[in-house]
Amino acid sequence: MFDQQPIQQAIDILKQQFGDRLNTAESVRMQHGHTTTRIPTEPPDAVIFAESTDEIATIMQVCQDHRCPVIAFGTGSSLEGHVNAPHGGISVDMSKFDSILAVNQADMDAVIQPGVTREALNAYLRDTGLFFPIDPGANASLGGMAATRASGTNAVRYGTMKDNILGMEVVTADGRIIRTGGRARKTSAGYDLTRLFIGSEGTLGIITELTVRLRGIPEVIAGGICSFTDIGTACDAVIMTVQMGIPVARIELLDPIQVRACNAYSKLDLPEAPLLLVEFHGSSASVEDDVARFTEICADFTSHPFTWSSDPEQRAKLWKARHDAYWAALALMPGATGFATDVCVPISRLADCVNDTLADIAANGLVAPIVGHVGDGNFHVLPLTMPDDIATQDKISAFSARLTERALEMGGTCTGEHGIGQGKRRYLRDEMGESVDMMQAIKTAFDPHGILNPGKLFDH
Repeated sequence: MFDQQPIQQAIDILKQQFGDRLNTAESVRMQHGHTTTRIPTEPPDAVIFAESTDEIATIMQVCQDHRCPVIAFGTGSSLEGHVNAPHGGISVDMSKFDSILAVNQADMDAVIQPGVTREALNAYLRDTGLFFPIDPGANASLGGMAATRASGTNAVRYGTMKDNILGMEVVTADGRIIRTGGRARKTSAGYDLTRLFIGSEGTLGIITELTVRLRGIPEVIAGGICSFTDIGTACDAVIMTVQMGIPVARIELLDPIQVRACNAYSKLDLPEAPLLLVEFHGSSASVEDDVARFTEICADFTSHPFTWSSDPEQRAKLWKARHDAYWAALALMPGATGFATDVCVPISRLADCVNDTLADIAANGLVAPIVGHVGDGNFHVLPLTMPDDIATQDKISAFSARLTERALEMGGTCTGEHGIGQGKRRYLRDEMGESVDMMQAIKTAFDPHGILNPGKLFDH
């Protein structure tokens, strides 16, 4: 599909402009093909550290002329092989493209470059009384979060990336610089190109600027935990909470294995039983009311009390442990590889899906912690195995396929927030049917030579 000679010609041309910011060292290339899960690393032929929109436009013009693949790279935290370079080409590292261009406090929005990370933006906003709510756990770049339609722990209250981006600046495959929206909170002007680029995984263009919605830091934030005798009753408590309209900001499920992992990794003493981590945002009165109503729900499903606190230090420690859950799980089996996967189902089918998954884990003798953003029906499974244990890897592959098929049968999706990338390509048509043909037609219209992140979403 792509010839090495023109790829090398593109690299030689760009080397003249970028100098030392174009790097072909093996260690750097391997880092930029890195994926944090099971998918083998496929490094690019070169890495460019871009610093401006005009530079990215130049890169795209040269690469278009020479039919050279281009892969945008944020922080490399993706889990489905999004930053791999199966056809070689150039990885465009956005980490130096990380300025916060404007914060409009009155309008509660900010204009940022794509290399800005979630933590960096919120640290910058701390004195304004505002924050950016989307929290996938990893300290990902905002450009990467937009490209993968990220969500995370706060999605129940604040939505996902698609709900919190007002507009973008994007460089197209032929080097044009376009804008997809502005700072207005709504518009009826033409096609919603902003939503089209969100979740496109770098296959339609490279995001070079984002206008994002901000939220006010709540007057009171309270968090707490509640243990349950089994996963099913914990899920039932979640379903009841959602159906009663209690405005939880976060409601996370950890199975006993994941709790044990977090205890060991983060030096906690949480009860090693199915556990809900919950957080409420609002005024003092509203939070107290929400806590009281949630306490009543818990009492219907478990004899364990709901213990909560509004102490910032305690909350920070608890949620830091939740954010470190992936690394905590890997530590259960030192040297192991994690085969991370996720699905999302309608909330009414959550308990069924989780229970069936637990039964499948037990039947196959797998070590596979479960953690989930269960307020919107989304949960993650991380089967573990040693790199040389082929038999267990085969079991895990079959298990992951069954999990995905189970979620689709229940009216869910093959990926709640990890994206398609390379890992879930074979399920996209199962879920979306003939609409995949429309997606491919859009891809061809935006990128006729297929140079933007080839091998992701689709087979070519």
